[in-house]
Amino acid sequence: MRIFGLAGWSGSGKTTLLAALIPELVARGVSVSTIKHAHHEFDIDRPGKDSWRHREAGATEVMVASARRWALMHELRGDPEPPLDDLVARMSPVDLLLVEGFKRQPHPKLEVHRPSLGKPLIYPGDPHVVAIATDAPFAAPLPLLPLADAGAIAAFITDHFGLATWRS
Repeated sequence: MRIFGLAGWSGSGKTTLLAALIPELVARGVSVSTIKHAHHEFDIDRPGKDSWRHREAGATEVMVASARRWALMHELRGDPEPPLDDLVARMSPVDLLLVEGFKRQPHPKLEVHRPSLGKPLIYPGDPHVVAIATDAPFAAPLPLLPLADAGAIAAFITDHFGLATWRS
């Protein structure tokens, strides 16, 4: 599966870009799935719901299914966070898997950088950064893409993987 990441500091606009990028890629005939890394505890369930009660009772995995979607929740129960490769192996095949976060992993990635945040660039220490999406141009040895232009970024990604003329 082709994996492409978006990496950047908190507040740089990764999620906003990803939400704009997905429809651009889908319009080009590319099937897309995503994995997002969360640095904090999160829950997709609500206290009191049946599935929540199952997890609270000690179930390792709880699947909720309907005619429109299904979701699998897996409780680590003290086990270490799984590596990205293990998470990818659980995903259904698609043309492109977009990964938000996991900035230390060795997959090609776009750095999302806003100079106004005052955070250092990631690319000098990460040879897997292949381009930078930014809202303010600066000198860099990598392609700079306009952060507000999801179409241009989608074109860069499809060109990177040779997907521009390819269809699943």
